[in-house]
Amino acid sequence: MGNLLEIQRLSMNFRGLRAVHEVGFSIEENEIFGLIGPNGSGKTTVFNLISGLYNPTSGSILFKGRDITGLPPNVICREGVGRTFQITKPFLKLTVLENVIIGALNRTSSVHVARERAKEILAQMNLADKMSVQGKYLSVPERKRLEIARALATEPKLLLLDEVMAGLNPVELDEIIDVLRRLAEKGISLFIVEHIMHAIMTISQRIMVLHHGETIAVGTPKEIAHNEQVIEAYLGEEYSLA
Repeated sequence: MGNLLEIQRLSMNFRGLRAVHEVGFSIEENEIFGLIGPNGSGKTTVFNLISGLYNPTSGSILFKGRDITGLPPNVICREGVGRTFQITKPFLKLTVLENVIIGALNRTSSVHVARERAKEILAQMNLADKMSVQGKYLSVPERKRLEIARALATEPKLLLLDEVMAGLNPVELDEIIDVLRRLAEKGISLFIVEHIMHAIMTISQRIMVLHHGETIAVGTPKEIAHNEQVIEAYLGEEYSLA
C-alpha cells in the first residue's frame, strides 16, 4: 500500500500564535490513523488545514500524490477528502434523507441517483427508519451518524472524523466503532480525532500525538500507551492499555 496523504512540515500561525508547528506524517491507503492530544494542541487545526478551511502558514499537503495545499474546501472534497465536524450542524428543517442527498450531489447532477445513494448510506448508518424525520428531531447519537452519512455521501477516499464518538454511551460507542471498521473494510481510509482513549486505542492502527502544536509521538496504540512523554503530556499515569 502507498501513502494516500502526506503532510510535510505543516505550520499554522494566527497573528503570531503558533497553533501547528512543522507537523509531518503520512496515512496509507485503507489505514485507520488516530490523532490525540490535549485540548488546544492543534488537532482540529490540522483537520481544517487538510480540508481547506485554513491556508497553512507553511508546509505542504499531498493527497494521492497531488499538492492540494491551499485549495478551497469544495475542490478538496471533490478530490476525495471528506470530513465531519465536532459540533454537528444538520440542516434542521430538512429531512435526514434530504441532508444526505445534498452531500451525494457532490458526485452527480442527478437527484434520483443522489437519492438512491443517500438511501444506501442511511441503511449503512442504521438511519433508514429516520429518513423522513427532520434534522432538528434527531438525538445526539443520531446526529453523529447523520454527520458521518453526509460526509460519506461525497464518496471520500479519506474521511476525517472529528470526535464523532463524544457523548455516546457504551452501547452507542460500540455501534459507531463497528460502523467505522466496516467503512475501513470497504477501502475508506480514516483519520480520527478522539478523546475517548478506549475507542481510539481499539480502532486505530497507528496514532499520532500532538502537544502545543507539535508532534511528540507516532506509533501503534501499544507504543503510544507506553510512551513516557505521551503519558506525561496527555494520558496520565493512571492510563493503561487494556
